Amino acid sequence: MTVTFPVLDLRDATGTPESKATFLNQLRVAIHEIGFFQLIGHGIDDFDKMLELSRQFFALPEQDKLALNILDSPLFRGYSEIGREHTKGIPDHRQQLDIGPEQPERRPAPGDPVYQRMIGPNRWPEAMPELRPAIESWITRLTGLSHRMLRLICESLDAPADFLDDVVDPDPQIHLKLLHYPGPPLTGQDNGSDQGTGIHNDLGLLTLLVRDNNSGLQVAVKDGQFVEVPVLPEAFVVNLGELLEVATNGYVRATLHRVVRPAPGVDRYSIPFFYNPRLNATMQPLPSPYVEAADGVSDVAGNPLFALYGENVMKGMIRSFPEIIARHHPDLAPVAGSTSA
Repeated sequence: MTVTFPVLDLRDATGTPESKATFLNQLRVAIHEIGFFQLIGHGIDDFDKMLELSRQFFALPEQDKLALNILDSPLFRGYSEIGREHTKGIPDHRQQLDIGPEQPERRPAPGDPVYQRMIGPNRWPEAMPELRPAIESWITRLTGLSHRMLRLICESLDAPADFLDDVVDPDPQIHLKLLHYPGPPLTGQDNGSDQGTGIHNDLGLLTLLVRDNNSGLQVAVKDGQFVEVPVLPEAFVVNLGELLEVATNGYVRATLHRVVRPAPGVDRYSIPFFYNPRLNATMQPLPSPYVEAADGVSDVAGNPLFALYGENVMKGMIRSFPEIIARHHPDLAPVAGSTSA
């Protein structure tokens, strides 16, 4: 199957009225028909620096990385060894560093919503002090870019540009991952699985992805058929999450995707940035003629979609990190056991 993934130039959105209208139409088609596109002209030019910092982090001695062991974090923050995070109950073959909003530590009170257990500070490597300021700068800039894209998405659907501002302001629940996918050392030394990251949808609003020159990201474009997203230098891969599917009654697609492991001896690095509503925000339908005529959200067995973002993200954490749930949130373990298969 031949699929052309749209390439949108953000500079067109600030050009002539004609160029903006063309951009908005291309955006609407992309988010409805594929749910993925590549974004250029965004003004962010330090992809190589961030990928190099990621390589340096994963090259640290294992003891330095394990000082940030995610198993020690009830907030789901820190370093994961290969196989720590699961997709549909199957371990993913990748290392990662998970980073969320930098917030003061708090102790949940009885009766607090479960999702408030995710609020608190990040964990940073003492052996690499330059990582924190670089990532915090990156998060600030990608938060601004994501909010701009969210407004353009609303415009492309003939909804007010600021309609979704209330679900993200003043503190969107951002999430950033540094990811390292190592290929098997030599042909014949594999465990038989090519799963880098298993088949899934993203949970929130939208994702901006930076990756190196190694392929591996695949998108289900039709009837479970997966197609490789071509590598385009200096482009963000942008895809939409389940909460936008909810807000648009299924008009916007939160498309299934996966990452396959690289070839033997190859190391793949990527940095996804997830832009999400506040934990306590509930999605409302966009006032849009496209939404009014939409067919409804995807009905996937075992994957209910919740309009309250905190509930949706905890659904994902319970499935992805059963060991953290068992260690820090044992009251949720029965739920984990029933939904992680």
